[in-house]
Amino acid sequence: MSDILPMSKQERSRAQVLRDLDEGRIKRRYAAQQLNLSVRQITRLLKTYRRFGDEGLVSKKRGRPSHHQLDPDTKQRALELLQTRYADFGPTFAHEKLTEVHHLALGRETVRGLMIQAGLWRPRRAHKPVVHPLRERRARFGELVQIDGSPYAWFEDRAPVCSLLVFIDDATGRLLELRFTAAESTFSYFEAAEDYFRRLGKPLAFYSDKLGVFRINQTHAQTGTGLTQFGRAMEQLGIQVICANTPQAKGRVERANQTLQDRLVKEMRLRGIASMAAGHAYLPEFIADFNARFAVLPRQPEDAHRPLLPQDDLARILTIQEPRVLSKNLTVQYENAIYQIQSKRPGYTLRHARVTVCENRQGEIAIEYKGKPLDYIVYRPAPRQAQVVSSKQLTMKLDAVSTPAKPAKKRKPYIPPPDHPWRRFRIRPETAQHSSQGDISIRQE
Repeated sequence: MSDILPMSKQERSRAQVLRDLDEGRIKRRYAAQQLNLSVRQITRLLKTYRRFGDEGLVSKKRGRPSHHQLDPDTKQRALELLQTRYADFGPTFAHEKLTEVHHLALGRETVRGLMIQAGLWRPRRAHKPVVHPLRERRARFGELVQIDGSPYAWFEDRAPVCSLLVFIDDATGRLLELRFTAAESTFSYFEAAEDYFRRLGKPLAFYSDKLGVFRINQTHAQTGTGLTQFGRAMEQLGIQVICANTPQAKGRVERANQTLQDRLVKEMRLRGIASMAAGHAYLPEFIADFNARFAVLPRQPEDAHRPLLPQDDLARILTIQEPRVLSKNLTVQYENAIYQIQSKRPGYTLRHARVTVCENRQGEIAIEYKGKPLDYIVYRPAPRQAQVVSSKQLTMKLDAVSTPAKPAKKRKPYIPPPDHPWRRFRIRPETAQHSSQGDISIRQE
């Protein structure tokens, strides 16, 4: 076994060329060309070869520890943190935490190797890439904003499953708005959009999927304007709504959802956040950190956002608005209730008038005629009909129905005391007198 000399492929090639050179079969200039070395270096190698043979060509560093190897204490500390706090983190995210929070001087690939060594990370096989048509980013910030909702266990087992509404700029990749909500609905998107408009202004266009909030999916709808409530509100604000044909078309927000499901969930776990209210309080800090890491500069520096105008009454525009026609009795039906209009003008002036029923997020109803509100009273509730609920709102509806209502307290019957005035009156059949109206007159004893 002592006669075996381990050599690398490069060292074996050098030994063969130097053997030919030593035996005079080739010249030094030709040997230098073969080994891609200078003639002077070939001369030094030949001198070493003649003195020590093949053993002189073996690197003296082989078997010795590297001067740049990871410090054992740092390696042990990193492994302990990876196993206790960051076991399900990815190598990139774990490297950020180790360097920024714990100030460990490690490379990203070093962390990856440690996680593979500890069995915390399995190298993923590269999938065959699927080719999709390339679309270049928009040129200006606020020119196109991709929006989407992601149902997920954002708080893991610390809170119920909810949805996260995501607004991301196409030109820069900046997160513009994040909001937790029980389910994707028109009002939840209204609330997120209102906060976004008041901070940054109005974008040129929204890019979304074909959810019923953004698009009427009934191809043979006979009535209506052809717009959803969200589409109608954005049209009044001068914002175009574009629906993507495939998820890959709005890949920026889809990839952002995957990143958020990894990073945001783990960040909230480290901070012990266990409710939507606490999550909303943390989101501005997370958005600032996310944008600092992943946002890019737009091709053009101009901001395409437009300021809100005085006539952009968001409190009225961002409501559910349904057209109705008043009956001859000045009544209108909306959401299983009948509303009776109260007006001082003659009743015939409002018969068959076209009005707009507006409902805000708090469930408050306003009935408008030519832009002015009308007074009303609820005449009587209409019979409850079957409701049409989307799959994303089904859980929220079932939870509301399954929540047991508090039983009404039974009132004890009132028993008057012995000295109550009621006890001074008695009805005797022989003394009761019937009046002409059929009432019974009672005598006091």
